[in-house]
Amino acid sequence: MKILLVVTGLGVGGAERVVTSLADSFAGRGHEVVIAYLTGRALLRPRCRQIRVVDLQVDSAYTLARAYLRLRQLIKAFEPDIVHSHMVHANLLARLLRLSVGIPRVISSAHSTHEGGRLRMALYRLTDRLADISTNVSDAAVEAFVARRAVPPGRMITVHNGISTDEFRYSEFYRQELREELGLAPDCPLILAVGRLYEAKDYPTLLAALGRLGPDAPDFRVLIVGDGPLRARLVAQAEALGLAGRLRFLGVRSDVARLMTAADIFVLSSAWEGFGLVVAEAMACQRVVVATDSGGVKEVLGDAGGLVPARDPEALARGLRWALGLSERERAMLGERARRRVQERFSLDAAAARWLALYAGSTGLA
Repeated sequence: MKILLVVTGLGVGGAERVVTSLADSFAGRGHEVVIAYLTGRALLRPRCRQIRVVDLQVDSAYTLARAYLRLRQLIKAFEPDIVHSHMVHANLLARLLRLSVGIPRVISSAHSTHEGGRLRMALYRLTDRLADISTNVSDAAVEAFVARRAVPPGRMITVHNGISTDEFRYSEFYRQELREELGLAPDCPLILAVGRLYEAKDYPTLLAALGRLGPDAPDFRVLIVGDGPLRARLVAQAEALGLAGRLRFLGVRSDVARLMTAADIFVLSSAWEGFGLVVAEAMACQRVVVATDSGGVKEVLGDAGGLVPARDPEALARGLRWALGLSERERAMLGERARRRVQERFSLDAAAARWLALYAGSTGLA
């Protein structure tokens, strides 16, 4: 097939990693793939060099209209069998293109329980019939869209994200190498968080929880990977809580799999999520996970980690105390269970096969 993937951006985020990974998987199966993105720098790209990446250069309302015309020209020249869009702006643009150019099949994929306010939800609802299928990344996210009347009941289905369990796997070599780079002792408990420094990830709750662990907690260290507009405020909060000596903000990194294998505990403090891709990645690396019950995270984690209420620093602190108190044997058993769960339910191969079935016309809708 000829597959055109349209995405709002290619920054360092979960949805963006999903798109580039799927593109590589599709190309590896012999399909012709093009990615078009609307805005920002392409910090993530597919590994396969045969995949063309098109920058639509959107930075204003005027350039959005120009991008519509550019994407229309791309569709006419490429003649895709499927246009698969991801995230709200790309989803709306791809749907509207159907008003002026023939597209055999359009799939719109949201990646969160929360993709904006009432206006965006109304636009989703008004353009719903321009998509053959709408999807979201978890049952919880689908339920949230139906509840907000962005889609009628039965018009959106769940397609879980998939990750590469070859890329995300435990490596003793990487663990030792990275700990030496970071100046960490082999037995120092290391807590890792990964995610952009935005409201959704609720890092203030994480910092508050870390501040409540108290003097009886082991001499742990914390790494936060990601960047965003809240960085200065979070650094100030960490200093006020006396965490500056234990916590490091690493910014954007391209070696998340190595960092996960170096860590002992992965923590997700999100207020809302669609799927929780980083949770699945940490589970594939056999890490102990403590995560908030946000969006589809419960569906990902199952019984292979600790789940706590969102926006509750004391509950998150209890979860971290539990994880820090596990024996080496308990951590190993939990890590093995977590990896098996990801391999069985959330592998990249399984996700790619599911998408290709939808592309071919098996909608899964009642």
